[in-house]
Amino acid sequence: MMPAATRRQALHRMGALVLGLGAADIAWGASIVAVRVWPAQEYTRVTIESDQALVARQFITDNPPRLVVDIDNLELSPALRALVGKVRSDDPFIAGVRVGQNQLRVVRLVIDLKQTVAPQQLVLAPVAAYQHRLVFDLFPTEARDPLLALITEREAAAGQAERGIDDTLGAFIARIEQPAPALPGPGLLRPPTPAAMGAPPPPAAMPQTTAVPATSPLPADAQRRIDRLVVVAIDPGHGGEDPGAIGPTGLREKDVVLAVALKLRDRINSVPGMRAMLTRDDDYFVPLAERVRKARRVQADLFVSIHADAFFTPEARGASVFALSSTGASSAAARWMANKENAADVVGGVNTVAVKDAQVLRAMLDMSTDAQIKDSLKIGSEVLERIGKVGALHKRNVEQAGFAVLKAPDIPSILVETAFISNPAEEAKLRSSDYQDQLVEALHTGIRRYFARNPPLARQRAL
Repeated sequence: MMPAATRRQALHRMGALVLGLGAADIAWGASIVAVRVWPAQEYTRVTIESDQALVARQFITDNPPRLVVDIDNLELSPALRALVGKVRSDDPFIAGVRVGQNQLRVVRLVIDLKQTVAPQQLVLAPVAAYQHRLVFDLFPTEARDPLLALITEREAAAGQAERGIDDTLGAFIARIEQPAPALPGPGLLRPPTPAAMGAPPPPAAMPQTTAVPATSPLPADAQRRIDRLVVVAIDPGHGGEDPGAIGPTGLREKDVVLAVALKLRDRINSVPGMRAMLTRDDDYFVPLAERVRKARRVQADLFVSIHADAFFTPEARGASVFALSSTGASSAAARWMANKENAADVVGGVNTVAVKDAQVLRAMLDMSTDAQIKDSLKIGSEVLERIGKVGALHKRNVEQAGFAVLKAPDIPSILVETAFISNPAEEAKLRSSDYQDQLVEALHTGIRRYFARNPPLARQRAL
């Protein structure tokens, strides 16, 4: 038996050791802060946020398809079990989630899949309002081709336009061929016209008054036949893990710009021969380079990124339009804004493994041309002029800065700050559906005016 004095010395040494340890050293497991699921047609993201970095291993099983994830140094908790209830029935990839304590200090997630996926795992360090994040991105093994979708839409729209033009021309020709009614004499009935009898009238009987003057224009739809699409890429900023700026009453930038983008898409799609492509059509995160790549895949004629930023003080107000600068920002505020927007990838979390040839892509996007910038300033001026008729402007000239999302070398690109969401009055406007409609109409009019003055070049491929 250990002598009492020896036991006391051992206890003192253990006490000193415990006092020298921090809370993270005493606790063997991480604590779950939050779990989130972001479903979308492009991919679904599963996020596990914790107070310590997590280490996980994953593997895929077939028949049925499942993604199995083992997370080390973790014990099952109610916060982690909440992941089960986060899965939506309309999730394109996840049918359900099961969570259990697989081994001592190892939690296993079993994600039942609706289709085969190409999963990507990434670990994100604390940033902004987030602590450590363990992220699983479930991509389809065969991605949907956005260009094919646009071509399909175009063919359907072209068929409708063709029928509309035929109907218009038919009505116009019928109006030309139909003679003017002859006034009957006193007491006489009007004789039936030759057309009504099914026979063509003799030349002498064709009333000259029915001819339409040569200067009379045809209806607009009949005068122009659309032989190609004008494609506008609309980019709602932020999304998913990246909420963007948040207003005084909690309105999130990612939500309001998506609402505006969806309305602008519908407005542009209502114009024959024009089609809009969204870089995101739901609440999920898209890396900056991927937004540009999407626009280039459909050979867009214009790229419009929509935002509603915040500033240090609530007094800042008014809309702004930005184009790319290859030499430096046009103002300190423009430089600050570009740096803030360029940090979106850090907040949202970019998996470089999922981006093929990422270094080549970045180098290509840095090859922005003077012609692209010149065209961007033109469209920026048109849009800024129209927005100025809807609300206040922060700057009356198109500003320039090194926005990463504007670096497509072959697509005129602008970034529109619709208003300062940090301003209480402007936040209330952005929340209003009526104001959003006015903003959309201003954007649409500016875009149409630009293309009327600067017709896009024909694509080098058949649509």
